[in-house]
Amino acid sequence: MMLHFCTLFDSVYLSRGLALYDSLKKHCNSFHLYIFAFDDKCFDILNALSLKSTTVISLKEFEDEELLQVKPTRSRAEYCWTLTSSTILYVLNTYKVDHCTYLDADLYFFASPQQIIDEMRDNSVLITPHNYSPEYDQSRKSGIYCVQFMVFRNDERGLTALNWWRRACLDWCYNRIEEGRFGDQKYLDDWTERFAGVYVSDNLGVGVAPWNMQQYNFKKEEDAIFGIEIASGKKFKVIFFHYHSFAFVTPSFFSPRPYYKRNKSVISLLFNHYRKEILKIRNRYSQVRESEVYLSGFGKIKYLAELFIRRGLKEISYIRLLNQ
Repeated sequence: MMLHFCTLFDSVYLSRGLALYDSLKKHCNSFHLYIFAFDDKCFDILNALSLKSTTVISLKEFEDEELLQVKPTRSRAEYCWTLTSSTILYVLNTYKVDHCTYLDADLYFFASPQQIIDEMRDNSVLITPHNYSPEYDQSRKSGIYCVQFMVFRNDERGLTALNWWRRACLDWCYNRIEEGRFGDQKYLDDWTERFAGVYVSDNLGVGVAPWNMQQYNFKKEEDAIFGIEIASGKKFKVIFFHYHSFAFVTPSFFSPRPYYKRNKSVISLLFNHYRKEILKIRNRYSQVRESEVYLSGFGKIKYLAELFIRRGLKEISYIRLLNQ
């Protein structure tokens, strides 16, 4: 089965977007990735790379009058959120594919996403919960579900939900809490009641992320990464990890932000792997390496201070483990 994906990122996120692409190549037998380039530099570099199984789409090609009308009222991040639903709809309408899966650019696959889509059966929309660890639960603010991985079929039920979401984001999509809304994400909270054919994935390997990884230990078996839920002992294959809040501290130090607790297994098997993949991409493509943005001198000091204040001296061993 041909899998159709779309994603959106700018030149600063190039290495992460390319890591996502490489992980799809590794785990998908047949796929196409539609990349919406958020700035001209990103568009030019991606076109020059001529990546197989991709279509690169510029904002100029994609933006319509309604998007351009709200663009001046949104910050860069807010406009990016505003575009999410529109990118999916553009792929379905323009390329007439039977489904499209939106991916955040900072995802990385450790197994095929085919099994996630198979979970849908005859449903038309698939969404994924945050699965927050109790100490990091932001459901009331950020929403129950995460926009990170969303599947829409090109049918009446899928398009009904997608068109409603696009209209809602055009009307309001800001980085603040207001009347039960937050960005593009809080809108998803009532979809299982609002729309027919919405399926919520209950696969623990879907969307392992900094805000829920405290619930698991990880181990590698052959070429797969498995999680073990600490509370239940349940074992599951990690399908993808969401590398949210990672920072480019220096060209050789790429690290998660210090907000979330982590253990040695997630550092050695998931964080360290991703850091190595990013370094490979930087070394492979000079254009990408030159587009990277690192923390300033003051930014580095602030980052490291916050790291040790929040995580303590144990962080020294974790930094060593991360950079092995």
